[in-house]
Amino acid sequence: MEQDVAGVEQRWAAIDHRGPYLLLMVGGLLAVPTGGLFDMGPGDWYTVGGLVAAGLVLQVWWGTVADSRRGPSAMSISYYAVRWLIAFVLTWINPFFCFYAFTGYFGARRLLPRRLLRKAGLFATAVTMAGAQSGGLPPREGTQWLLFGAILAITLVLVGVSDRLFATEDERARVQAETIAELERTNTALQQALDENAALHAQLLVQAREAGVADERRRLAAEIHDTIAQGLTGIIAQLQVVANTPDPAAAREHLGRAADLARHSLGEARRSVQNLAPVALADDGLPEALKKTVAEWGERAGVRAGFTLTGTAEQLHDEVSATLLRIAQEALSNAARHAAASRVGVTLSFMDEEVTLDIRDDGRGFDPVAVPERTGTGGFGLDGMRARAERIAGALTVESEPGQGTAVSARVPLVRHDR
Repeated sequence: MEQDVAGVEQRWAAIDHRGPYLLLMVGGLLAVPTGGLFDMGPGDWYTVGGLVAAGLVLQVWWGTVADSRRGPSAMSISYYAVRWLIAFVLTWINPFFCFYAFTGYFGARRLLPRRLLRKAGLFATAVTMAGAQSGGLPPREGTQWLLFGAILAITLVLVGVSDRLFATEDERARVQAETIAELERTNTALQQALDENAALHAQLLVQAREAGVADERRRLAAEIHDTIAQGLTGIIAQLQVVANTPDPAAAREHLGRAADLARHSLGEARRSVQNLAPVALADDGLPEALKKTVAEWGERAGVRAGFTLTGTAEQLHDEVSATLLRIAQEALSNAARHAAASRVGVTLSFMDEEVTLDIRDDGRGFDPVAVPERTGTGGFGLDGMRARAERIAGALTVESEPGQGTAVSARVPLVRHDR
């Protein structure tokens, strides 16, 4: 669109520069063979020659001045007036110079600044053209005067309509230019916004990558704490029994338990690195895995432990099953280290829209308010269990009093395996 407007302006500039030369040459060539028709004497030819030379000089001068000026000015008014005067006198001598006088039509809008001056210039050009077309200036008889008047009237109507059309076209071009300028400003602003969005996108990618790395570190740390660290603790406990017992049979039994714990911890370490489900869930569902985990823990810890299932068991999503099993393992580990309990009960309940896991013991208990809440990533006890539950849109609550035991309850959405 912008190129079209520039192309139109270039074509009009070419007409302004070359048109007067061409039309003046056409008028001169036609005047030579028709001079006798209009009684042109030697004085007329001298006048024509001088005016043609003046027209050429005028056009050369204007060609150099117009390159450095844009728009109507006092100089352009003077140029238009002198050019019209030369064309009028030439047409008075020989009507065929009306071709040169025609330049007054297409130059008025670009050379004359005010509407009144444009009308005056167009009227003067129309008079010159009507006089030439009616037989020459001045009209010599009544019929010629009538013809001159009719041609002038028709010409003025056509000029008025053309001027109106040109004004409409100029207005359209002005609006078009303003629209193009506005579009350019909008495109510039849009490009700036796109650049800013690209920079923001790159920043978000970096932040997301950093958050992913930090989350993976937390996951691995929690897995190590919940599996390998607990296994090592159990191994140490079994080896301490071996070191303190004189009975070879008991020592072999505890050594076997330590070896089993070592193998179990090795499997958990491999699966933690690969982000797979816990070992206990490799072949069993969550209820069976919890039942075995509770039984093995009770045998190792020497505590009476029981598992209860309520509701209709369903195949849960792997992440939900792994999260609940890890919470149970951590709660049992805490009970073994801190509670000094004689009895622990683990209950898994399936309800319509959620699954609950309750771990209760009759140990020494504690005051939950007095336990400092860890907001960083360094703790994996209660904070770790709570973080695991919240990661799958669940919640964890702890109820305990000194001397009254402890109850840990995790509630998570029931997300089935096939969803």
